[in-house]
Amino acid sequence: MEPLDIRHHPADDLLLDHASGALSAGMRAVVATHLELCPACQAQVAALRAVGGTLLDDEPAADMRDDALARVLARIDSPADPAAPRKANPPPPLPAGAVWPRALRDASATRWRWLGPGMRWSRVTLPDAPEANVFLLRIGPGKYLPPHTHTGTELTQIIYGRFHDGRALFGPGDFDLADGAVHHQPVVQDGSECICVAAVDGKLAFDGLIARWFGSLVAM
Repeated sequence: MEPLDIRHHPADDLLLDHASGALSAGMRAVVATHLELCPACQAQVAALRAVGGTLLDDEPAADMRDDALARVLARIDSPADPAAPRKANPPPPLPAGAVWPRALRDASATRWRWLGPGMRWSRVTLPDAPEANVFLLRIGPGKYLPPHTHTGTELTQIIYGRFHDGRALFGPGDFDLADGAVHHQPVVQDGSECICVAAVDGKLAFDGLIARWFGSLVAM
């Protein structure tokens, strides 16, 4: 597999939040999907974690209770409650060349659902955070989402194809963050459909009444 020409990456503060475990589950899954594809961001996260470890080494030691070791050993020896086996729905079919992210390997995804002419979507459920608003979009060449902004933060990772949203061209491996300061309309480029995984903290705020009504039906 040839290296991807990735031009859009998570900002350093977002990578720091990922490295420190501060991101919500949905946001973490999208950033992790980008890291699978981007050696540069992998190296950046490794450097951030190394710095964090150095800072922890410089912190004074914390006092512990006299029975701390005994309490830990007791918890290790106690039998754990058997966890019910998780059954994840297989990912919806993808076109040749598109790869299901390892970050979503334990997630469940619905079949492709109709969203509009040439547009489909799939709800992704994370096993440890079923409330997270994560979904896949699959949009045909020349098709586009209605113009919209955001009531919170939207992270998008392109898995396959390309779109232009009036700000920049995004292709395979590219990452985008949009919030209430961004008003855009992603338009898929001719020649191939586009598949993205997205997580939204808040909602997409579509311009038109019909688009807003339909967006509320699919909980975007």
